[in-house]
Amino acid sequence: MKKLPIGIQTFSKLIEEGYLYVDKTKLLYKLITGSGGYYFLSRPRRFGKSLLISTLKEIFSGNMDLFRGLWIYDKIEWVKYPVIHIDFSVITHSEGRENFKKNLNYFLDTTAKAYDLTLINGDNKEKFKDLTVKLHDKYGKVVILIDEYDKPIIDYIENIEKAERNKEVLASFYEVIKNIDGYLRFVFITGVSKFSKVSIFSKLNNLEDITIDEIFTQMAGYSQSELELNFAEYIEKLSQKNNLPQDKLLKKIKKWYNGYSHGTD
Repeated sequence: MKKLPIGIQTFSKLIEEGYLYVDKTKLLYKLITGSGGYYFLSRPRRFGKSLLISTLKEIFSGNMDLFRGLWIYDKIEWVKYPVIHIDFSVITHSEGRENFKKNLNYFLDTTAKAYDLTLINGDNKEKFKDLTVKLHDKYGKVVILIDEYDKPIIDYIENIEKAERNKEVLASFYEVIKNIDGYLRFVFITGVSKFSKVSIFSKLNNLEDITIDEIFTQMAGYSQSELELNFAEYIEKLSQKNNLPQDKLLKKIKKWYNGYSHGTD
């Protein structure tokens, strides 16, 4: 039996170290080959959003070998794109607005360095744009992946003043994406909350919200059929251990963990 990927959020680690992976690449194929290109997905915590972002990163980085045996392996032309992967859960935002800006600038400079680039001195917006333009000019169209986009806000949901200050920083930062459209191949943003487009994403009006899109409802998390198919050995083992028929065990699992519905029904 493969190891269960408890707490594993990095696709390459999951594949290379032999963890169980429920193949979501058919849905990712639909996403990256669709008519859009700017997407937003909201899901609760611990729902696989970070793994989803990591998987997209490996696809756009052209790491074909990681996908051997998965649905997408022979379905796309594997092209390497420059990727800006921003995870706001690891960018410190707890020490005030100016420190938050400084930490965001440090992240942008570090990303640039990884691609052998040096950015202009400037604020977050100027550096973000400069990074994208320079990546495009040197390597081609750019992919932007943003995880936990709202964490600097919802961490201070009971401190409205601090949340608003961080929100201003983010709104200004995200505004850049609208103005660099010609340099981008794909944009994907995830978070827990769904802020109105008239607030944090007011300038990013080409962002398509697929949170309850029927096509992509199963892109994160497990469906009943995926559970029974991919975890069959574990279900059987647990059934024997607890001396409980599998149908009754599945009902217990459903009682404890079911209830999420992201479709329109």
